[in-house]
Amino acid sequence: MNHIKNYAYIHTPLKFDFKQTIERFFVEEIPLYSFTGNGNYLILKIKKTDMSTWKLITVLAKATGLQERDIGYAGLKDKNATTIQYISLPKKYEKELNKNLTTEKIEILERTYNKAPIKIGHLKGNRFSIILHHINEKDAKFFNTTAKMMQSKGIPNYYGYQRFGEDSRSYLQGKEIAHSGKRLKGSKEKLLVSAYQSYLFNKWLGQRVKLSTIIDSNKAETAAKKLQYPLELVKVLAKQPQLFKLFIGDIIMPYPYGKTNFVKDMIQSAQAFEQKKISPAGLLCGANAERAKSDAYYLEEAYDDTELSALKGDRRFAWIWPKEVETSYDKEAKKLTVEFYLPKGSYATTFLEEIGKFSLKEEKRD
Repeated sequence: MNHIKNYAYIHTPLKFDFKQTIERFFVEEIPLYSFTGNGNYLILKIKKTDMSTWKLITVLAKATGLQERDIGYAGLKDKNATTIQYISLPKKYEKELNKNLTTEKIEILERTYNKAPIKIGHLKGNRFSIILHHINEKDAKFFNTTAKMMQSKGIPNYYGYQRFGEDSRSYLQGKEIAHSGKRLKGSKEKLLVSAYQSYLFNKWLGQRVKLSTIIDSNKAETAAKKLQYPLELVKVLAKQPQLFKLFIGDIIMPYPYGKTNFVKDMIQSAQAFEQKKISPAGLLCGANAERAKSDAYYLEEAYDDTELSALKGDRRFAWIWPKEVETSYDKEAKKLTVEFYLPKGSYATTFLEEIGKFSLKEEKRD
């Protein structure tokens, strides 16, 4: 994805060095609910380094003799990180696990029991701690102020570059598979098609962020000309206090979770949005996806692929609020440690990119 991402904020770009490694990138899952402490499922709180969630599941299946599908997890975590995540397996396999699990890369921090297994998405969010290098003191201060400002105003919920494969083009294969009309084979094909879904969502979100910033940073007349919108509409949009402008027919959801609804009164919805009570939800096109209406539908239509029916459709928050933002700076080493919480499905790199204004994806060198 070589096009420049549309950032929501207009401050000067920042310089820092980001690498996603086990020494610099820490993430911990926050479960959706507390576990019952009894039941037929063993719940493991696992710390792992240099190991993807898929690999972890393979290792646990080998140690216990279970099928991989019998091991529950809430979300996928990267290999190049130190991560803490929750895993469930039938309690009767605990002895096997104790006997056969022997890898340095996995540490069991806590055990408890629960009446039900963990399912994908059984997750409130993730807490991150990330170390950035080569950042000077002035930029470290600015980073902190900007991150705290975004905690109160929110950020666009783009999918991170990790979603689009090594060459950032996996969505093209996904599009081809989606248009072939065939049923999806295996998790690889599902992943490619969902990368295509994510790509369309990001394009839509980028366009909405761009038009919002045009309205926010220009006089109504200038914005109307640039966007080729009626002046009256731009004036109404400009009255909305929040950065991301809502249109009639936009789909909104109570934040951080809830049932979908439509924007019927722009000012009323805008006030609820500014108070973090609701957030607009963008389209992940697919079977049975709910579409926006009215004006919002026309803005969405260009990024909707009605031929994509192999996967279920959904809506995804377009705007989120980072929480618990803290930074600490080490002047000698020019290192900044930044800690924050994001709701599930959101990318830490998206937040860092919004602050730094550059892509964090490492260029592959031969």
